Amino acid sequence: MMELSDKIALVTGAGSGIGKATALALAAEGAKVAVLSRTESEINATRDEIRDNGGEAIALTADTSDEAQMRSAVETLTRTFGGLDIVVANAGINGVWAPIDDLKPEEWDKTMAVNLRGTYLTLHLTVPHLKAGGGGSIIVVSSINGTRTFTTPGATAYTATKAGQVAMVQQLALELGKHRIRVNAVCPGAIDTSIDDNTDQRNKSESEVPVIWPEGEIPITHGKAGRSEDVAETILFLATDRSRHITGTPVWIDGGQGLLR
Repeated sequence: MMELSDKIALVTGAGSGIGKATALALAAEGAKVAVLSRTESEINATRDEIRDNGGEAIALTADTSDEAQMRSAVETLTRTFGGLDIVVANAGINGVWAPIDDLKPEEWDKTMAVNLRGTYLTLHLTVPHLKAGGGGSIIVVSSINGTRTFTTPGATAYTATKAGQVAMVQQLALELGKHRIRVNAVCPGAIDTSIDDNTDQRNKSESEVPVIWPEGEIPITHGKAGRSEDVAETILFLATDRSRHITGTPVWIDGGQGLLR
């Protein structure tokens, strides 16, 4: 019997990368999955791939930082599937990386809106359904940046959001424990996704600290970036009852990369 055959999951940022790999992994274990992204074509493709593999999924198009869009999406989810058990708050951006005196307020605000407000809205709107169902599992996708390493030039806004996500996880693990809701974070290092394509980096030389990294910056893979599936497997574990006694815990998935920085 598949581990999640009676579960309903929401995965944000599921159009590509870690989110898509996670949605596929949850569906493969029998979960009904609502996949959400602001890019309709991508999220429809994820939904179709799950269905083609014999799974059950719906596609939700929404910007996680927009309350009205997210409220409508969650209502559609619960109306369609009748409940919710697993929430994977994965949607996020790198945003603009620039020296603090060059980083514009609107650039700061956008990173905060997507990464922190988006995580807040995702949990704000889904937790009532987890409570109503008698419990569940929340997994927030953070990063080694801001939690284990602080060496990315100009990434102040990004690292602040990622540190904030882990703080939210630890705070909510206590707040929601009495409702049998577990809350954990995964903190990936270098992963082979397309998120770097959406990074705007300016004046790197002004904020970076000159350093020569050891050969094989990611020890366990001799420098090769991890795969989205490596993160998805950990999220799958945290979504199942195998992790029933784990909450408030950040898990670094970086092949040892953060220990060298």
